[in-house]
Amino acid sequence: MSSQTVDVVIFDKTYRIESPTEEQETLKQAAKYLDDKMKEIRQAARGLESERVAVLAALNICHEMFENKKQSDMAQKIGQALQILTGKIDKALVA
Repeated sequence: MSSQTVDVVIFDKTYRIESPTEEQETLKQAAKYLDDKMKEIRQAARGLESERVAVLAALNICHEMFENKKQSDMAQKIGQALQILTGKIDKALVA
């Protein structure tokens, strides 16, 4: 697995990060997402220092991640329930 250095800009600062070549595009997307979140928070609360903005952005992103996981888990449970119901319906139609 080869890696390269990639530059990303987050909150007007450039960070040079070593990354596997195949993950660089995802890393750039993640950096842009974080940058956007931090700018959104800075816009809403102008007086916050950069560290607090970063922590609030991280907290918001983690919250989104957990909400998405919860929805994904729910969709998986619904899918399993539908498979069970489909099996029962198929059995009833055969009988």
